[in-house]
Amino acid sequence: MTDTTAHRRIDGRRLLVASHNSGKIRELDFLLGGLKMELVTAGELGLPEPAETGTTFVENARIKALAAATAAGEVALSDDSGLCVEALGGAPGVYTADWAGPDRDWDRAMRLVEEELQKVGATAPGQRKAKFVSLLCLAWPDGHTQEYLGEREGELVWPPRRGGVSYGYDPVFMPDGEDKTFGQMTAEEKHGSIWAAPGPLSHRARSVQRLVEAAFPEGIRP
Repeated sequence: MTDTTAHRRIDGRRLLVASHNSGKIRELDFLLGGLKMELVTAGELGLPEPAETGTTFVENARIKALAAATAAGEVALSDDSGLCVEALGGAPGVYTADWAGPDRDWDRAMRLVEEELQKVGATAPGQRKAKFVSLLCLAWPDGHTQEYLGEREGELVWPPRRGGVSYGYDPVFMPDGEDKTFGQMTAEEKHGSIWAAPGPLSHRARSVQRLVEAAFPEGIRP
């Protein structure tokens, strides 16, 4: 979904991550850790969190990336991600974090999803299909943006299953072809690798790989 007619590549040695979400920052740091580039976050620079008033992943990702890029005067990367449940018409979708409330209570969010599934009678595995979406946006201070999409399909289980390093809805999401939820996996099991086999596995790993291949010069790759 990048406009290749006006495509740009990063030419610096520092990248501003436009996020205050510790779980998201941890995953991006893990995935981008092999790059010869300094990562700095919006929180470290004291930048405010903009209101996410968009109704799509692209809109919200652009809002966050452009706000950081404009305020800091440098290239910024944002991630807008969410859980889309087929039986719920794609909800919670762009409102994934809102279902956790202002305190980001992910147990509450998972219960709400399960309650909604029960209401529509989605109790069998085939009725509980879902996918995680990660939409990355690179933004420049002059307003130029580029987007990269990654998705991972699976189904929802109940009750939550934990055991690894996770956040958000990970404990109820079992990706297709696996017998463990994201919440039971290590970071390596959940994401795979953007540099080597088995390749990118999670939604965020897939969007990051597309970002790196399209916008990062070979000189800063491992």
